[in-house]
Amino acid sequence: MKRIYITLCLALMGVMAMRGETIASSPDGRIVVDFEVKEGRPMYSVLYDGQVAIAPSALGVQTNMGDYTIDLTWNPSEVRKEEFSGTYTLPSIKVGAEHAYQYNRSALMLSQKERPVMEIEFMVSNSDVAFRYTILPRRDTRCCVVTSEASSFCISPDARAFLAPQSYPMGGFARTTPSYETKYSLGEPVGRNGWGNGYTFPCLFEVPHADEAKNLWILISETGTDGTYVGCRLLGERGGKYRIGFPMEGEFNGWGSTSAQMALPGKTPWRTITIGHTPANAIETTVPWDLVEQKYPASRDYSADYGKGMWSWIIGMDYSCNFNEQKRYIDFTAAMGYRSLLIDALWDVQIGRERIAQLSQYARSKGVGLYLWYNSNGAWNDAPQSPRGIMNDPRKRREEMKWMQEIGVLGIKVDFFGGDKQPMMQYYEDILTDANDFGIMCIFHGCTLPRGWERMYPNYVSSEAVPASENLHFSQGFCNEEARDCGAMYPFTRNAVGAMDFGGSALNKFYNANNRQGSRRVTSDIYALATAVLFQSPVQHFALAPNNLTDAPVYAIDFMKSVPTRWDEVRFIDGYPGKYIIMARRSGNTWYIAGVNAMEQPLQKTITLPMLPGKSTVSLYINGEKKSVNLSKKQTLKVEIPTNGGVVVIGE
Repeated sequence: MKRIYITLCLALMGVMAMRGETIASSPDGRIVVDFEVKEGRPMYSVLYDGQVAIAPSALGVQTNMGDYTIDLTWNPSEVRKEEFSGTYTLPSIKVGAEHAYQYNRSALMLSQKERPVMEIEFMVSNSDVAFRYTILPRRDTRCCVVTSEASSFCISPDARAFLAPQSYPMGGFARTTPSYETKYSLGEPVGRNGWGNGYTFPCLFEVPHADEAKNLWILISETGTDGTYVGCRLLGERGGKYRIGFPMEGEFNGWGSTSAQMALPGKTPWRTITIGHTPANAIETTVPWDLVEQKYPASRDYSADYGKGMWSWIIGMDYSCNFNEQKRYIDFTAAMGYRSLLIDALWDVQIGRERIAQLSQYARSKGVGLYLWYNSNGAWNDAPQSPRGIMNDPRKRREEMKWMQEIGVLGIKVDFFGGDKQPMMQYYEDILTDANDFGIMCIFHGCTLPRGWERMYPNYVSSEAVPASENLHFSQGFCNEEARDCGAMYPFTRNAVGAMDFGGSALNKFYNANNRQGSRRVTSDIYALATAVLFQSPVQHFALAPNNLTDAPVYAIDFMKSVPTRWDEVRFIDGYPGKYIIMARRSGNTWYIAGVNAMEQPLQKTITLPMLPGKSTVSLYINGEKKSVNLSKKQTLKVEIPTNGGVVVIGE
């Protein structure tokens, strides 16, 4: 052990010796980015409070007109630096109130044979580092193909990783993978490569330190991906090195290139690194949205239709997709004061278009709008669920959206994509663009990670891109580990970088319409309430059922009626991935503090709540009841969260 420690110290000393030029730092000076070109190869490193977060790591791209990872030069005196700041309001993200951002921007030019070929741009905030490439034209060449990136992230070899393996292409249910639906590891050693295909974004690492307060938490992801590039993943190599990977050849049923085609000058998506001594910066980061721009104007005010919703499929499955049951769910949705009802797969054959129009008219009379489910295609999956063959056909898609607009449908849920190749990224963009023309909002399932899409596409709502609530219906094993794999994991990872359509917060004891058989819910009712706060999406279709109006606790139903889905602020309070999480969200002047415990023993905590006045009275949901309690003078509250249980505190 002593030898390993000495080796690591020597390695870190070597890192410090080869730091290169400091080209950027955060406004508060805690993050420093160094850059150098070593033997023609560009490298960068990142320090946080003087500690190595990213050891020297490769940069560059390979294209069909040149290899821009080697034989490069730069002039340190020509680095362009400026401040990048502004404000925006985006009701669909975790900080929906007016949000201010501030970055220090540095851009440097790389040349090859004395000819400028590529610019690298770094953005550094007080919690984030982001970089991207701008590839320049070469003489009369105004387009190129990017075949790979050298972009890498060298993490300390003693770090612990919380990663979701990338699944094999054209596998899983009806050959619908990859669909970002694999479980996160719980602190695995670095140096692995998942199941052989790397990992889906986001990727979380904990770098230990002798002083635990100086541990580093690093969240790596990407943002700004659209139809001009591919969706990427992280490939693991020995010694803690991870690099950007392009899509696998077998994705999209083998059709389409794994490379990216672009006009020149062309910009790649941003690679993002969020760093802090606790997971707070990862949970609170806004970098996915700060660095992107809206791609088209909204055709209407979509935020007016954000809110809570219902769907019958999670409890009743395909059989529930019939006229009478959906009408019953419309009544239930209205009774709860919810905005929308999602009618899932097979509505076209089990209800029919005429009766869907009738349901939509009936729903609107109750103040409820409909979402309709669609299969993404059929040419790249074997899923039998219909409607099929509509969304992928531009003419049929627009005709369908015109019909939906005419009957007052709010949005669509499109499922079973299975791939990150550029044509698929273009397809997402085509659906969103056309839907906006008809005022239709979009939710995606069986899909890729959203990468800044809430700001880029105003009618984009949310994506699954995670093992979601359907697994609770199908698997008792998933139910048994729900608190660990979902409640105590997703706020640190998947939901930290984009809206997440989980479809949870069930109050049934069993995932079955009769509530007497099927997979059994292991988590408590308070856990269900807590995840309604922990999981963020501007539209939440909860897994409630009409019987809950009479068989669920009154306090739980009242809470689910009032809990917001739009938030103005988020704060991390305490937690560790896969063990427990306590965090706070603010809606207007009201704070919702929610926590869940996935450990085998009850969790005793004294929670400090600086956002609430000392001695103020708050509502406390815990151990199957709601009660009023007073905070201490020091704004603290002692709680004991049971295993698979939760806690919620509401105060102003």
